[in-house]
Amino acid sequence: MTTTERRLVPDELRGLFLFEDLDDDQLAWVSANGDVVDCPAGTDVSVEGEPAECFFVLLEGTMTMVRLVGGSEVETVRTSHRGVYSGAVQFYFGDRLEQRYPATVRAVTDCSFLALPAGPFAAVFRQWYPMAVHLLEGIFVGQRNSAELVGQRERLLAMGKLTAGLTHELNNPAAAASRAADALRDRFAGMRHKLALLSEGKIDGEVLRSLTGLQEEFVARIGSARELPTLERSDLEDRLGDWLGEHEVSQPWDLAGVFVAAGLTPEDLDQVTDAVAPTFLEPALRWLAYTVETETLLLEITDSTRRISDLVDAAKQYSQMDRTPHQPTDVHAGLDATLVMLGGKIGPGITVVKDYDRGLPQVPAYAGELNQVWTNLIVNALDAMAGEGTLTLRTGRDGACALVEVRDSGPGIPAELRPRLFEPFFTTKPVGQGTGLGLDVSWRIVVKRHGGDIRVSSSPGDTRFQVLLPLAEPTT
Repeated sequence: MTTTERRLVPDELRGLFLFEDLDDDQLAWVSANGDVVDCPAGTDVSVEGEPAECFFVLLEGTMTMVRLVGGSEVETVRTSHRGVYSGAVQFYFGDRLEQRYPATVRAVTDCSFLALPAGPFAAVFRQWYPMAVHLLEGIFVGQRNSAELVGQRERLLAMGKLTAGLTHELNNPAAAASRAADALRDRFAGMRHKLALLSEGKIDGEVLRSLTGLQEEFVARIGSARELPTLERSDLEDRLGDWLGEHEVSQPWDLAGVFVAAGLTPEDLDQVTDAVAPTFLEPALRWLAYTVETETLLLEITDSTRRISDLVDAAKQYSQMDRTPHQPTDVHAGLDATLVMLGGKIGPGITVVKDYDRGLPQVPAYAGELNQVWTNLIVNALDAMAGEGTLTLRTGRDGACALVEVRDSGPGIPAELRPRLFEPFFTTKPVGQGTGLGLDVSWRIVVKRHGGDIRVSSSPGDTRFQVLLPLAEPTT
């Protein structure tokens, strides 16, 4: 880019639509302060993200404007219209707003531009058009405040989804642990009673050692006992019930259910008859049943508390509690944590498929904000399927970007609605069921915060939202 010594005279400036209504003094200022610069084809006139120092007006040639999206340049404008402007387009804010070029402007052919210094131009512009400046500032600030309010509202909604999902998921293991603890108290009381009955029978030490050995053997089987199909379980309960009835054990069905859960068979109970006299068989069986049931309840409590701990870990991963905001991020951990948080919305009719590329490197990102994106996309997919279908989460590489795809088998999005999906407050859901904020905020997080992109494709039975995230930090 070369600055020439030529300046435009007022009559030449009046030929540009931006300046045609300026008075003589104003035109004289533009003429005295505006430099004509020549840009050979292929030259960058301004570079996205760099400090915005000049306001450029095209005088001759063809220029293009590009934005960096997902690590790739996307052309937004190509024009040869004389008088179009670019560069420091918010110059009127002066030093009250950090001025950076919003896009890269490049000369397609040899071009010439009128370059006005942003700082001095802002000062005189505010003198020339004070009301217009106030209006422009009001529009800009209003849009920015609106975007912040939308973001805050969506974060509150995401927090509500997190709380509801976590509460739902914690309720089941907490209730199970509470029930198991209450039942365990009763079983310990029963064990003490049965032990007293055994001791009153004056069973010798050898018999007690045999029972203790059977006790340890039966308990050891519980952890590895497989879950039986309903029909097979019913058959085994019948066999055990018959065995207990033949040995004159009262209420045999109560004990049969306990022994089946531990994976025991009538052949295992034959060992008890070999160890004790017939008169002590029922107290011995009930003592062993209490032992087996106690171990089962302890395992249930262990499993429930582990589940609660896993949920707390998932909540910390989802909310990024105690973590720095911007960090190398494993997108798989965020997706899995989001699924846990939304477990209450994933009904039995939904099949979740994970197609993860485990070789995908970590992404430099605001992890908590990405989890908000995954929440919005997954919730939309679940709502679209209305309780029946397949939710597929896929990850992979797409050039210099990580690809995260959320796919659902719902009815699809009509072609006429797709261009509006990312508009604030636009929703296809019935009144009261959608805010129209989720996709707009997701777009802002992915595109504005991370320099990525979101793509949508949809047909009946196959709707895909693809999120592209750069694998490297931006160089600007």
